[in-house]
Amino acid sequence: MIDDFQQQRVALSTGVELDVVDLGPKNAPTLIFLHGFPESHRTWRHQLRHLSGQYRCIAPDQRGYRGSSKPADVADYAPDKLVADIFALADALNVQNFTIVGHDWGGAIALGVALAGQAGGPNPEWAGRVTRAIIANAPHPAIFQRLLLTNADQRAASQYMRAFRDTANDGLIRDHGIAGLLIHAFGDRVPSGGVNPPEEIERLRADWEDRDACFGMVNWYRASPVNVPDMDAPYAEPPAFDFPKLGMPTLVIWAMDDMALPPCNLDGIDALIPNLRVAEVAGCGHFVPWEAADRVNAEIDQFLAETA
Repeated sequence: MIDDFQQQRVALSTGVELDVVDLGPKNAPTLIFLHGFPESHRTWRHQLRHLSGQYRCIAPDQRGYRGSSKPADVADYAPDKLVADIFALADALNVQNFTIVGHDWGGAIALGVALAGQAGGPNPEWAGRVTRAIIANAPHPAIFQRLLLTNADQRAASQYMRAFRDTANDGLIRDHGIAGLLIHAFGDRVPSGGVNPPEEIERLRADWEDRDACFGMVNWYRASPVNVPDMDAPYAEPPAFDFPKLGMPTLVIWAMDDMALPPCNLDGIDALIPNLRVAEVAGCGHFVPWEAADRVNAEIDQFLAETA
């Protein structure tokens, strides 16, 4: 049997409604968990059960996913709107300060939330509200963009993003959903499901039957400002850019066998996140929160205890 989590519908000041898991003592330190593509709050199912005895654990299905609001316009999925959703969610649930946790696309948004919410951040309503960050297999934007322009391995691994952005594939999405697009983009490189049990895979497939959600998920890629050159484009160093540093205590968990995000994404990250701890997880693919749940739980436990 699948361990279901009760969700509540939460209306946000950003104009969307999210389905949200909210577990644990309401007066405990708060952790907000952000899932990535193409999953849901269930990315964090092992961590929610493990941590909710000691922490308030909040895990939304983000905009575009499952039953949450699915705006039709690509522009509604721009990163600044996705970041704003998380602060609006905290406001709606009366949470002032929190630790942000993210994987994959959720990790990218978590980095944005952390940068905006650290002390001295540009938005006075958000600054100082995020105390710690935990990022699992999500690239730092400055490193990722540089790798796409200079590194053949990362560029090759990211060509699927061009397929996701190509509106010529919209018919494929309408006919076959996200599963069809994944097969088109990855071919025989599509992961078999790792240690995901069959019932969890079936749940995902059922979620992907909602075509509005399929386009919502793809719109995260289409609204992203990241430039993914084709394989024939020249390689060149990008112009120098002074990217803001993330000063808060940060744990980066990295599965070393990630097909889409090779370990080169860790090179130079300590210069951008000085108060950093990196946990490398050998023999694990991209979906580290459930592929290596015990290791992830142990790393989070240690990090939260040391930075309490």
